[in-house]
Amino acid sequence: MHLPISNLGEGRRRLLIVALGVFGLLATAAAPVAAVEPIDTREPATLQRATPPSVAPAPSVTPAPSVAPAVDLPGIDVSWPQCGAELPAEFGFAIVGVNGGRVYAPNPCLGANATASQLEWAGARADLYVNTANPGPDLSGFWPHGQRSSRDCNTATRPGADTADCAYLYGWNAAADSYRIAFEAFVSLGWAEGDADRIPGERTWWLDVETANTWRGDSSLNVAALQGAVDFLESMDAEVGFYSTPLLWARVTGGTDQFADYPAWHAGASSLDDARARCLSDEAFTGGELVMMQWVENGLDRNVACPPRG
Repeated sequence: MHLPISNLGEGRRRLLIVALGVFGLLATAAAPVAAVEPIDTREPATLQRATPPSVAPAPSVTPAPSVAPAVDLPGIDVSWPQCGAELPAEFGFAIVGVNGGRVYAPNPCLGANATASQLEWAGARADLYVNTANPGPDLSGFWPHGQRSSRDCNTATRPGADTADCAYLYGWNAAADSYRIAFEAFVSLGWAEGDADRIPGERTWWLDVETANTWRGDSSLNVAALQGAVDFLESMDAEVGFYSTPLLWARVTGGTDQFADYPAWHAGASSLDDARARCLSDEAFTGGELVMMQWVENGLDRNVACPPRG
């Protein structure tokens, strides 16, 4: 039975109103925290943007021909938000997202399925980009507890789950899972044999570093996770680059220059002209070479390759 506030004494009524107001604020503030548990999932996420496999010789499968690059046209990157969207028939180059907004989540439109394949649209030589994160042991359903492979995470001899080694293994495993997702898409399109150990052809794998995914407050742990992702991809002889903005990179990594040997793909331009100007003025957030700038036009991400700086 709920007692109407009007029947309470004046002092008790004021106290109850204050208490209800505080409770409402606390409930509102707590709601987002409980909305996603764990933070990594195999389901596509509504965000903007296992044992490591052994290294083996590359297969001899010949990829299907890519869509021929169109002269003077910008590149386009797509992922799960563009599922079912009509995509341009001509483009300078293409980059396709492997994940559905989070690590351990596949882009449902990547390979051959009921929805048009974005990878088939882009061509067999398209670059790929993958989500990255470091949610830590409390929020992850895939934290490498007990794993022993090059590094130990929370083992009898190396106890502790919230360590740089654990973050490194999380990044390695997440990249391995994204590689598996992409490999299965290539197989579904007939561009790779099912018993192959690697995806055929050469391309850049872009590591997407954004605060829309979940990161630790200790940037050194985030850097360790990214290093694990880099090391896995390089163990598969993949070329690696980073996608972010200087601001997001600073927030996630503390502005590390540990990846200065890797190219940067910047977001944040407002137009083609602005992107070209930023190619000449912006400094790569990695400390390396700025090779590409992105802007949004007519609902699609457009990209222009930056000329080398002398």
